[in-house]
Amino acid sequence: MLLSIVLFALGVGLISLLFLLNRQLEEKFQKNLAGIDLVIGAKGSPLQLILNSMYHVDAPTGNITIGEARAFLREGHPLIKTAVPLSVGDSYKTYRIIGTNHKILALYEAEIGSGKLWEADFEVTIGATLADVLGLKIGDEFHSSHGFVSDGMNEHSDSEPFKVVGILQATGSVIDQLILTNTASIWKVHSSHDMDRAAEQQDTVHTPQTGTILDHPEEEITSILIQFSKRNMQTLNMGRNINENTDMMAAMPAYEINRLYNMMGAGEKLLRMVAIVIVFVSGLSIFIALFDSLRDRKYELALMRVMGAFKSELFLLIILEGLILAVIGFLIGIFLSHIGMSVLSNYMEASYRYSFSGTTFLLEELYLLFGALVIGLLAALIPAIQASNTDISDTLTDS
Repeated sequence: MLLSIVLFALGVGLISLLFLLNRQLEEKFQKNLAGIDLVIGAKGSPLQLILNSMYHVDAPTGNITIGEARAFLREGHPLIKTAVPLSVGDSYKTYRIIGTNHKILALYEAEIGSGKLWEADFEVTIGATLADVLGLKIGDEFHSSHGFVSDGMNEHSDSEPFKVVGILQATGSVIDQLILTNTASIWKVHSSHDMDRAAEQQDTVHTPQTGTILDHPEEEITSILIQFSKRNMQTLNMGRNINENTDMMAAMPAYEINRLYNMMGAGEKLLRMVAIVIVFVSGLSIFIALFDSLRDRKYELALMRVMGAFKSELFLLIILEGLILAVIGFLIGIFLSHIGMSVLSNYMEASYRYSFSGTTFLLEELYLLFGALVIGLLAALIPAIQASNTDISDTLTDS
C-alpha cells in the first residue's frame, strides 16, 4: 500500500511541477516582451539575440556600429516609435550592466523608487531586486567586470568606478535585476585600456542621450530594441530587409519566443506523458492493494455484516478507503512539487537572475485533485463491489 501511495505522489508531483514551471516561465516570457516588435543586432542566432537583449540570459551575438544603426536610432523615423540602444557585456557580481537611455524605463513601466535616474558618466540606476540582494545603496561605488562571471580576474579596476544614484521600484520584470547607465560609460570603461584612445574621447563621449551617441559612428553597441509607431507592410518587411540588405540581423521577439515554446513543448509533453503513466500505474497498484487486502479482511467484513452493517455500507467503506489513499498521494505529490519548485527556483535565480516561487498555487492543481479522486474511485470500485457481496456464511465457515 505504501508503494502505491509513493507512486501516486510521484506522478501527481511531476504533473504539478510541470504546471508550475510552465506557468511561471510563460509569465516571465510574456511580461518581458514589453511591447517590443523588433530587435536589431549582430548576425548570428535570432533566438540568442532575443534572449540576450530582452531576457538577459545569454551571451551577445556580437556588436554593431553606431554608423550601421544610425537610421534606426535617429529621431523622427516614420515607422519607429521607440528605439532603445543596448550595450551589453559587463557585470557586477554577475548582475548585468546595461548602457542605454531613459526610454528603456517606459518599456517595462519602471519608475524611480529613490534617488534619481542616471545622467552623468559612471552614474547608475539599479533594479529593486539587485539592490536587495547585493545590499547596494545610493552613493555606493563599484568597479565592473568584463563578462558575466564574478571571479575577480576581469575587473575593470583601472577605470572610474560606477556610482549608484538611484534605485527603481520593483516591477516584476527583468529590469529589476539590471544596472543601468549611459552608453558613453560603457565605451569609456572599455577604452580605459588604451590611454591614448581614452584621452582622445575625453571631451566628446560624455552624455547619455541618443542624439549624442549618433555623433560617434565608429563606436559600437550590442543591439537596439524597437517599437513600431504603426503596423503595416513596411514594418512587417523591415526585419527581412535588414537581414537581406545589411550586415546586421533583425529578430522578431514574438516569433522567436513561440519557437522556443515549441522546442520546450516537446520535452514538456514527454514528461507529462511519463507522469500520466506513473499515475495510471499507481492507480492500478492501489486497485491491486485493495483487492489483495480483501482476502485478509473477509472475516472482518463478514462480522460487520453479522453485526448489522448493510452491503451499501461495506461498499462505501472500500470506496472511501480508495479515495483516502488517493487524497494522501495527492497531498504528498503537491507538497513534493512545491518543494521541488522552491529548490529549482533557487538554482534558476542563481544562474539566470529570474525569480520563481514554490508558494504559487494554480487552478490546475484543483483539477489534479479531481483527477486523483476519480482514479481513487475507479481503483476501489471493483474491490468495493466484491466487499459488498461478501457471503457471510461461507466466509465464517471457512475461517
